[in-house]
Amino acid sequence: MNQQHIAALRMERQHLTRQADETEYDALYRDLQPGQNVYWSGFGDPPSLTRRAAFDDMEYNRLRQRQRKLLKGRFQGGNLGWIEPADLELFAGLSMKPLKSPTDKQSALLSLIQREGPMTIQQMKETTGMLVKEITPALHRLQEAFLIYEDQYDGEWDRGWYIFPEMFPNADLTKYSRHDALKIVLRRFAYRHVLFDANMAKSFYKLPEKDIKAAITALSEEEVLMETEYGLLLSDDYILLQNYDSLPSISVYAMHRNDFLVKSNEHWLKERFTHLYPDTLYYLLTDGEFRGVVAGKFRYTPEVEDVLVDISDTRRDEVLQAVRALCGTDIPIKRYRSKSWTNI
Repeated sequence: MNQQHIAALRMERQHLTRQADETEYDALYRDLQPGQNVYWSGFGDPPSLTRRAAFDDMEYNRLRQRQRKLLKGRFQGGNLGWIEPADLELFAGLSMKPLKSPTDKQSALLSLIQREGPMTIQQMKETTGMLVKEITPALHRLQEAFLIYEDQYDGEWDRGWYIFPEMFPNADLTKYSRHDALKIVLRRFAYRHVLFDANMAKSFYKLPEKDIKAAITALSEEEVLMETEYGLLLSDDYILLQNYDSLPSISVYAMHRNDFLVKSNEHWLKERFTHLYPDTLYYLLTDGEFRGVVAGKFRYTPEVEDVLVDISDTRRDEVLQAVRALCGTDIPIKRYRSKSWTNI
């Protein structure tokens, strides 16, 4: 077992080596939940597992939204995400933030929806006289507490807000404790990452480190997880890797900032790939490892100022092709490794 074999198995399980069919995609999506849309450029779009599917997964998930096979909620520290209905109770146990002392605005909006039924934000504004900027954060906090549900089943902006039990009368939001929920999702996290540590799980799920470590300890005591010189992995994978001899495919992928692999490595990526430009646009996954960053400015379209990588210049064209595959072929790239290239 070595790092290259681990990277190869991770790429395989992420379906970056071979793209997933619909059955494989459903299993992958479940393990990478909550799903998110493409960072910055995906406003209003369905979630997407970029490059993982052998079909248009954005349209596939758009259909799943319409059929309410994907549910919108606030997870991962209050961030928006999409989960499958079968995992609603699981993610309630994982992410729910109870509202013990609601503000006057939160109480007023909750009472209004309970009394009047589903309402849009515009209707709430007209009924209460509150400003949208007052209504929106109150709704978001009620949403984090799983007291209300935003029914976004299409791409329209004006959506109905429901009392949560009205939409999901059979949901038992106390079925899982956070500890039990973490034990389930960490198994999935470990399978898709192959190798991980507590900081990676904290970076992705945005939960307290002590809770994550307690779940890891429990899984280790149950011999589900084991610790190695490289980090944590499933006990079954430790056995598998003894005879696994595949190497990562030679490849370069630009990964947007909502990507599963980026989100779970965000804590160290930000420290390693620093620059003086306003925004980090993408991170570059090269031969299964993060080896660079695309820097610039987010506007209506990304403005690429510099591509900073620590690999040989002989792979420049491959790197640039990967960047353009994500940001668009018409986007100018001003610098490569901080040097201006007239032919870029």
